[in-house]
Amino acid sequence: MCDTIRFRGRDYNEHHFRFIQRLIDEHPGLSRRRLSVKLCEAWGWYQANGATRDMVCRTFMLQLHRAGAITLPPVRWNNDNPLANRKAPQLSLDLLQWNQVGKRLGQLQPLEIKQVRRTGDEKLFNQLMQAHHYLAYTHPVGEHLKYLIRAKGTPVACMAWCSGPLRMNTRDRFIGWSPEVRKRNLHLTTYNTRFLILPWGRVPHLASHVLGMVARQISDDWQALYHHPIHLLETFIEPGRFKGTCYKAANWIELGQTVGRGTKCPTQKQNRPIKTHWVYPIHRRFRDLLQA
Repeated sequence: MCDTIRFRGRDYNEHHFRFIQRLIDEHPGLSRRRLSVKLCEAWGWYQANGATRDMVCRTFMLQLHRAGAITLPPVRWNNDNPLANRKAPQLSLDLLQWNQVGKRLGQLQPLEIKQVRRTGDEKLFNQLMQAHHYLAYTHPVGEHLKYLIRAKGTPVACMAWCSGPLRMNTRDRFIGWSPEVRKRNLHLTTYNTRFLILPWGRVPHLASHVLGMVARQISDDWQALYHHPIHLLETFIEPGRFKGTCYKAANWIELGQTVGRGTKCPTQKQNRPIKTHWVYPIHRRFRDLLQA
């Protein structure tokens, strides 16, 4: 058995192992899921919206179990994990072509922008991304929002946002926070993972206009769903495909280029495309708020 196990940037030792094992022994009738909830309550592992971090906790307990640090009760049932075995959204011909809604931005007004995460329109958002985005649809991990933009009832754009990347040298220098503060406040940033202008909605200035609309309401929407605000937006653009014109027009700031390596890359060699990194502060005191 290991004396120390590292999980999510923190070391846990025999004192923690004994505490967890005692919790397991005192509740012999509980399932692994119920035990993870008990441990979250004992250690104060809560999300900002008040929900326990029981899925993260189960991952931690399973890691300890496999290392021989604790002994979990037998698995009672194996449910199919819908997150790990997620099927691609089913498509229909109706989603592949709509009538052109106009040739100028003024003809699309008024635009309706709706956050569709956990709503009846989320399925439509997923299907449109799957059908029309060059990267197709992938389910975001962790906190995330999805926006569907309509013009006179017709979908014209989709945007997906999720938690910011753990480490990003260009962003971290721009903010000026320490590694400790970054870990504490990273949830106050968000990353634009998908931006789709649908083929029948491609009119000049629509993309930058949508970026401005989202920037004005995303913090409130995040607060409503996850009980904390957002102070900085970021995204990455592959220069071989896009120039980032709409981000520049929406007053985003280009910080530089990525090095083409993932956070957990075991070597110093490039293993993914180099991209340009852009950010948009949505609060004028964003540095003070992110460094707090």
